[in-house]
Amino acid sequence: MPGTPLAAQGTHLWVQSQMEQFEKGTPDGVAIESNGELRQGPGLTAELTTPSTFVWAVAANKAGQVFAATGTPASVLRLASKKGEKPFTLFETKDLSVQALCLGPDGALYAATLPSGKVYKLNPNATEKQNDSSATVVFDAAKVEAAEASKANSVKQTSQSHYIWELTFDAAGRLYIATGNPGAIYRVDPAKPSSAPDLFFKSDEAHIRALAWDAKGNLIAGSDGSGLIYRIDPQGRGYVLFEAPRREITSIAIGASGTIYASSVGDKSHNPLPPLPVQGVGMLSITIVQPGSLQAANASSSVPEGTEIYALTEGQAPRKLWAEKQEIVYALAATPDGLIVLSGNRGRIFRIEEDGSYADIAHLQAQQGLSLTTFKSAEGSGGIIIGTGNTGKVYMLGASQKHEYASDVLDAGAFARFGRVEIDPGSKGYEILTRSGNVEQPVRGWNDWQPLKNGEVASPPGRFLQWKTELQSGGVLSSVGVNYLPVNSAPVVDDLVVVPGARLNPQISMPQNQTVNITFPSSGQDGTVSFDGGSNAPLQATKSHTSVTVRWAAHDDDGDKLIYSLYLRGDGETVWRPLKNKISRTAYSFDATQLPDGGYRIKVVASDAPSHTPGDALTGDKVSDRFVIDTTPPAIANLKAARQQGSCTGANCQKELAVSFDAIDAASPIAHAEYSLDAGPWQHVDPAGKLSDSKTEHYEFQVPLHEGAGGKGVEHLITVRACDRYDNAGVAKTVIPARGQ
Repeated sequence: MPGTPLAAQGTHLWVQSQMEQFEKGTPDGVAIESNGELRQGPGLTAELTTPSTFVWAVAANKAGQVFAATGTPASVLRLASKKGEKPFTLFETKDLSVQALCLGPDGALYAATLPSGKVYKLNPNATEKQNDSSATVVFDAAKVEAAEASKANSVKQTSQSHYIWELTFDAAGRLYIATGNPGAIYRVDPAKPSSAPDLFFKSDEAHIRALAWDAKGNLIAGSDGSGLIYRIDPQGRGYVLFEAPRREITSIAIGASGTIYASSVGDKSHNPLPPLPVQGVGMLSITIVQPGSLQAANASSSVPEGTEIYALTEGQAPRKLWAEKQEIVYALAATPDGLIVLSGNRGRIFRIEEDGSYADIAHLQAQQGLSLTTFKSAEGSGGIIIGTGNTGKVYMLGASQKHEYASDVLDAGAFARFGRVEIDPGSKGYEILTRSGNVEQPVRGWNDWQPLKNGEVASPPGRFLQWKTELQSGGVLSSVGVNYLPVNSAPVVDDLVVVPGARLNPQISMPQNQTVNITFPSSGQDGTVSFDGGSNAPLQATKSHTSVTVRWAAHDDDGDKLIYSLYLRGDGETVWRPLKNKISRTAYSFDATQLPDGGYRIKVVASDAPSHTPGDALTGDKVSDRFVIDTTPPAIANLKAARQQGSCTGANCQKELAVSFDAIDAASPIAHAEYSLDAGPWQHVDPAGKLSDSKTEHYEFQVPLHEGAGGKGVEHLITVRACDRYDNAGVAKTVIPARGQ
């Protein structure tokens, strides 16, 4: 509704009742349900803003310590556990990013880095910063790759970069490492530091992206390439449970009932994840080109067609639980309240139920939500830790003391009065407040929030309005409509042109008729005038020197229907006299012969009366430039023609006629004059002063005569014609008798 042109007239109703409409507002501890209801939701608390661009992974232990793995710069941060403490950089690396974190049963923190492909064992309680050289390396992808090549007697050169996507521990305390390029799962026993990593599972996919354990001790893995979901038994034997229509499985979560949830993104026609940047490239910026991937910053960041989430329940066919074209899901978590979904491209957190209904439960102040983990401390408190990108922040999602929702801002398009607020009858446990102002941003000079008064908006009139609700326990709000009436704006006549000598013809013009294209000279020249309905296009009229055509363009900011009246005033007059009343067209022609010759102006008055009660209607007008009506032809006076002596040669005598006359017009200058001898062709003649620019012009000219032998004269006819600027023609003639008569 904001920014949408107003309807033509009357009271308007601004309604928000659908999820898409509520999404434009700002929730704080309020969940926006897919059925268009607002209910109490969890709260979102900003715990830390890191100096890094991305928080790729988060972890929390039972002691309440929270850890964040970051990229550019790459580090592991331990968040403050007490008020007043500062975050501590637990680990710092020269790699591009720390991609994965996992807390082991031994209490140690394990961190995977890119592009070196190493897994470090960190002391979570350390008081001194650990780094690449001081921390214990429990897995090195380059060494593993070299050892495998040596065992196979291969001369294959090891890669310069390696992917490690996820870390997880089994019940025996062994660490499983999901890798890419190649797609595999390695197993490491941290209790046996001298033992080599085992290749637990090898896939023909490019990447193993996600890991999770089911209740039977099977490892569930998702791939990038074909979008496969594997069930891998404790012996490392894999079975494909499902192939998603999309290319990449970004996250897997296992519900309490054993249902496997998997988010999938990407088009299978596109290439798999690109190679990582080579280690050691200075000042390299990275961005997300698809969920989980890294590439140079000039790459595209779009993933086609959003995300699909599938549910796999034993004994049932896989089913699509949720799909959204505008969201890119990076992380899932199965909770007793539903499936928590972290969206990467708009910073949204969703909760999805088993029946596919869902709710938007929080909005992150970051472009991407990248990582999440659930935790529960020894004292029983807990929540969900969330890491974001652009910028790299850490949030806590949990219980909230505040449950407020602020709506989008209504732009009434003009100063407006606000009336009754309509609430869905099924709503309960809520309070509505409003505020209004005359600038779009509420922080700039708006009045304070005010509760409704007898169900009506108590905020003063203004152009903009916003409402908010405070939900009580068990409260629900499903539809809010605000009645408002914009204060009427006067119409504006944008342009006006008067064209004498043109007539609008409702009938099709005959091919032989000359036409006039009537345009607005000022339109489009400075870009300040814009008309609807093609009013800038030329208007064709028939040429007629006895008619005058008026054309105008007008608009109304309220979208009201307009009606027009035309008034005429002559030079020296003080009163506007009606010419034509109440017409809906924006052009009009009238007969100029009904008016005396002279100078005139026309005023067009636009009224929005058809859209308002008589007392509320407003008008706008514009006065034309001065124009001249001239339908009277010039008068020809003092026409004289006489023979002059000439010479004779042989049988012919060359003589001349001396012709003179005056052309006089009362209204406009003489445009041109011409003569005809003995009904012959017309011949142009200039006035005595050469310039034809006055209402009175004098003409003197010689007309050659060709008479018979001996100079015997014959009778001649001289006709003269003078035209004024409006093509009115005055004609006169004189007869020159034959010689001797």
